[in-house]
Amino acid sequence: MRAFRVAYDGRPYSGFQRQPDVPTVERALLAGLARLGVCERDAVPEGYAAAGRTDAGVSAVAQTVAFEAPEWLTPTAFTSELPADVSVWASADVPEDFHATHDAADRRYTYFLSAPGADDDLAAETLEAICGRHDYHNLTPDDDGTVRELRGHLERDGDLLVVTLAAGGFCRQLVRRVVGLLDEIIRGAAPPSKVDCVFDDEPLPGPEGVAPAPAYPLVLTGVDYPGVTFETDEEASDSARSVFEELRVERQTAARVAECVVSGLE
Repeated sequence: MRAFRVAYDGRPYSGFQRQPDVPTVERALLAGLARLGVCERDAVPEGYAAAGRTDAGVSAVAQTVAFEAPEWLTPTAFTSELPADVSVWASADVPEDFHATHDAADRRYTYFLSAPGADDDLAAETLEAICGRHDYHNLTPDDDGTVRELRGHLERDGDLLVVTLAAGGFCRQLVRRVVGLLDEIIRGAAPPSKVDCVFDDEPLPGPEGVAPAPAYPLVLTGVDYPGVTFETDEEASDSARSVFEELRVERQTAARVAECVVSGLE
């Protein structure tokens, strides 16, 4: 059994999990494995599982898939049959009973929230109030498994607030709704007391609920497995860095173009 780290730009994809008739990251991974002869077309390799199911538009640097892999399947070989915006960059030998979903001890997500001029002290106090062990039933569409213990960290980076959330596991949309709640409060669209309302036993009615923040500024940045050490494939890692550096420059240029247009309309 072997585990692989996968980095991807989530914006062109309808999420990670395989779905019919739409592009997903998992669909790209399995199609690549089929072309390499590791599994049959429209099938999964023996023992296959993934660390998590990121939403449409969410990117990752530490998504993890594991399955019974032939010895020759290096990250470089795997990546050779993948789209340019999906890269396998590290791998690790794992026990035969390893499960990429259930054996993950900790997961970390990072959200890049545009918040120029926001009160950073208020943001930090709000995030501290949201984190801890709570029933997050008002911040997820899930009906069960909503009691979680979250840890949070906040940093200022120019106009961005970089919000990192960590937990053993996350309910659906929990990270994006936590960020949505944080954003409401620091923008003054909701009072800080809304955090207490979210943790009430009663469901919040529609207009008082918390919508998920947009998906594309969210990145799966860490998945930890006790006793598992991943070895970086330097060739695959260098290739991935080159691809994502090109994306960075392209989007930075697009942002400057938009800034120019905005300035000209004033």
